[in-house]
Amino acid sequence: MAAAVARGGVAALRRSSLLTSCNFLIHENLCVRTGVLWKQPPSRTFFSDRKKLHTAPLGQVFRLRPFHVLIATGGGYAGYRKYEDYKLEQLEKRGIEAPVKLASEWEVALYKSVPTRLLSRAWGRLNQVELPTWLRKPVYSLYIWTFGVNMKEAAVEDLHHYRNLSEFFRRKLKPQARPVCCLHSVISPSDGKILNFGQVKNCEVEQVKGVTYSLESFLGPRISTEELHFSQAPPGNSFQQQLVTKEGNELYHCVIYLAPGDYHCFHSPTDWRVSHRRHFPGSLMSVNPGVARWIKELFCHNERVVLTGDWKHGFFSLTAVGATNVGSIRIYFDQDLHTNSPCYSKGSYNDFSFISNNNKEGIPMRKGEHLGEFNLGSTIVLIFEAPKDFKFHLKTGQKIRFGEALGSL
Repeated sequence: MAAAVARGGVAALRRSSLLTSCNFLIHENLCVRTGVLWKQPPSRTFFSDRKKLHTAPLGQVFRLRPFHVLIATGGGYAGYRKYEDYKLEQLEKRGIEAPVKLASEWEVALYKSVPTRLLSRAWGRLNQVELPTWLRKPVYSLYIWTFGVNMKEAAVEDLHHYRNLSEFFRRKLKPQARPVCCLHSVISPSDGKILNFGQVKNCEVEQVKGVTYSLESFLGPRISTEELHFSQAPPGNSFQQQLVTKEGNELYHCVIYLAPGDYHCFHSPTDWRVSHRRHFPGSLMSVNPGVARWIKELFCHNERVVLTGDWKHGFFSLTAVGATNVGSIRIYFDQDLHTNSPCYSKGSYNDFSFISNNNKEGIPMRKGEHLGEFNLGSTIVLIFEAPKDFKFHLKTGQKIRFGEALGSL
């Protein structure tokens, strides 16, 4: 009797093993017939006291999701930025200027070979991914702690209100958070850090102290005088002299770096008329102060949008410079502008004139009026003509907020 029971148990076990093998073969055959080129690992089955215990395939256990990637990359970058900021703070406390060590040509070429445009487009799409409600506060809190964001200034302080990172980056401020200075002729167009300012000399502009870039390479060939309402300059003059339209005036510049934690919109720095837009597709290298000290003509390599026009003292321009993960530059009144697009190739530029038969004046902008926005931190460069007695009220490295004075006559 015992022997019969034993033989029956062995037969049942064999039938169970045969069924398991058949199921595996059927599953593998279906994968082949449906055109799947990979084999999905079957779930393993174990027997314990006549109960089946199933284990999930490893691919399902360790499947990566968008917010997993977001947390991993964001956390790593946050740690790196904290370390870099700490080193700069220590140098500033000691009164030591960060040393300038320019990159060699092969280092710049290697950096430019990194597909930063493609990565920035991918990052932009990742920023559009809607985060689960329970995950929003931890992710945004990490960002706030890393970059020192002041959410008390935000129009909406509730972190659960922002569905994705893109909405959080482009958050609006309370109306009273940024009063516009009415006493000075030129104000800061954005929040940020002053990297450099002063007169333009010998057609060279300083991006940081001791590191320059070419004025003509940055702005591109001079625009026709008809668009800018300027008098024709003598052809033998330098590019810098051609931009100065009034005798006794000088050309000035100011570079403002927007950190990732800063307010991301930018505004009109003065009362002026925008007559022309020039878009330079280019690389999207980082523009943080450390890289600006390392790569000469960094702003000429990067993608940028140059707005040119005139104000009461002559030539005026505002340039929004793109950076890594900041391929998107938006100008509110220019719906035809599309930055970081695969349709454009590096080394080229495209022009658009706001002067037409129906509009002889261009786009009038009032001081403090909304002008555009970035999707993350970047850089604003102002280059303008003013009388010789124009004075900046700034210090290199100081923090500044939109609406505060840059300088006056």
